[in-house]
Amino acid sequence: MSRLLSFAALLVVLLSPTLSYAQLAGHNTKGDFGLQSGTQAPPGLYVVPLYLDYNADTLRDNDGDRLAPLGGGGSINAQALIAGLLWVSDKKILGGNYGFSVYPGVTNNALELPALQMDSKTSTGLADIYVQPIILGWNAERADYTAGIGIYAPTGEYTAGGDSNRGLGMWSYELFGGTTVYFDKAKTWHFAATAFYETHGKKDGTDVRVGDILTIEGGLGKSFKEGAINVGLAYYAQWKLTNDDFGLGLVPPGGPILEKHRVYGFGPEVSLPLASKTKLYGFLNLRYFWETGARTTLEGNTFLATFTFPVPSISLQ
Repeated sequence: MSRLLSFAALLVVLLSPTLSYAQLAGHNTKGDFGLQSGTQAPPGLYVVPLYLDYNADTLRDNDGDRLAPLGGGGSINAQALIAGLLWVSDKKILGGNYGFSVYPGVTNNALELPALQMDSKTSTGLADIYVQPIILGWNAERADYTAGIGIYAPTGEYTAGGDSNRGLGMWSYELFGGTTVYFDKAKTWHFAATAFYETHGKKDGTDVRVGDILTIEGGLGKSFKEGAINVGLAYYAQWKLTNDDFGLGLVPPGGPILEKHRVYGFGPEVSLPLASKTKLYGFLNLRYFWETGARTTLEGNTFLATFTFPVPSISLQ
């Protein structure tokens, strides 16, 4: 139900004697969707607090080989706290329920230069804000569908070439669409996939524009207790589809970390109800990913904990 801001967008840097070129990353945070990613929440207002912790100690080149300096023992860590607000209405657009969401949050570092700033720490501050002005959801007998638009606003601190950035200094625009397919009539077994296509404006104070990025997220799972408990295997896959534009007519030379990046992640997910005998207060979702197949980017692991609280809470009597 949530969409993270870019608290840990990754920029992998290759140094030459006279120039620094980069494999730039966008705003989309991998792994913030999982099981039933193609299913919209029921109509209502929801508060969605979220915690994310990303760790990486490996930098992969174009061929997937481990590279220094991370290969020499360095590590990257970034954390984010998000306080999202999601509203799903009964209003129909194109037959689907209309929804809206906004996700402000704080982070300790945007990790723009992981290859150069290992183990660096910065103070916590506002990150870039993510807004979904349009979310549409449909329900069929054996499938759910969702589609919409997302916008990332550059509200986090950003200085070109800085080592304490909490934002990426650019507007980003995202189209998304997905589905959850159910394999049995009771809708206990399900598989989901949601695709996010991301484009970008120029970075503040530069002519640099990040290439387009495709991210697919979802999972295979089973629900219990009439859907109150959900367990399964979540996944994501991300690919850079177009080259970064560095402006000024510069063409980066060949190098081990200059190709368009890719990375995959897999791991367990569980959702549990937070309830008393008389009220359902919300749900807790826990998700962990191990990354694999990385090319031209970092490879690590991610932990996410998401709370979803309906406002008001739901009576069980």
